[in-house]
Amino acid sequence: MVKNLEINKTVKYALLIEYDGNNLVGWQKQNEGISVQGSLEEAAKNIFNQEFEIQGSGRTDAGVHALGQVAHINLPKNHRLTTKHPFYIISAFNSHLRKSNIRVVSTKQVKSEFNARFSATKRYYKYRILCRAAPPGIEKGKVWHSRKKLNIRLMEEGAKHLIGKHDFTSFRTINCQAKSPIRTLDKISLSSVGDEIIINVSAKSFLHSQVRIIVGTIYKVGDETLEPKNIKNILEGKDRNLSGPTAPAEGLYLEKVEYPNNLLDDNWPIIYDRNQYN
Repeated sequence: MVKNLEINKTVKYALLIEYDGNNLVGWQKQNEGISVQGSLEEAAKNIFNQEFEIQGSGRTDAGVHALGQVAHINLPKNHRLTTKHPFYIISAFNSHLRKSNIRVVSTKQVKSEFNARFSATKRYYKYRILCRAAPPGIEKGKVWHSRKKLNIRLMEEGAKHLIGKHDFTSFRTINCQAKSPIRTLDKISLSSVGDEIIINVSAKSFLHSQVRIIVGTIYKVGDETLEPKNIKNILEGKDRNLSGPTAPAEGLYLEKVEYPNNLLDDNWPIIYDRNQYN
């Protein structure tokens, strides 16, 4: 939404955004602290001398990272940047964001009916757990550090109970504002790379902190304080007190968001080569 421009004098763009969630209050603007949404809107205001409202595909919490957050914005149609190659819009945003850990990676003009949040058909998250005695150095703030070795085979066995359409009351925060706890978890998979366990999940939408509570619960299966079969009992119990802790935000990444091809085709995202547009 553009606050000071008529909508018929604008063009809508999708933005692909990545950010380091450390030192951010999350996606959504807050009264205090630095947010992704607020930083992007401030950058747009400085570039186009107008006030904007930017909507994202989801509201990541404080400390959560993104590799593939998607947002949309209506920009003035006849501005010098919107009449040039999209690379220049990316460069303008990133110039104003250079002091932050937020970057616009790609952009594309889209149809007026595109909505970053409501048009999304699937969201992909990954969670990283570093299992070793020594705490992370380079990856500090990017993984959940576990001093315990986890049994990935047992974690996989427990996680299978969560796939499909369920009432996920046990796996959402008590103050979650979603009207229904029913969600369909399309996929959950685990893999290991060296000392790291990576948990990948995908669904059309998630409840507040659902992924982090899932991770915190199957972690307890991995350290063998919870049996895999108990995941089914926790799910059917529909009680947040039955599930495990909420895993730290620092290990979670919004990896990718999918849309129908008629709104964002297979060429998305387009990664531009700066040397082509000097």
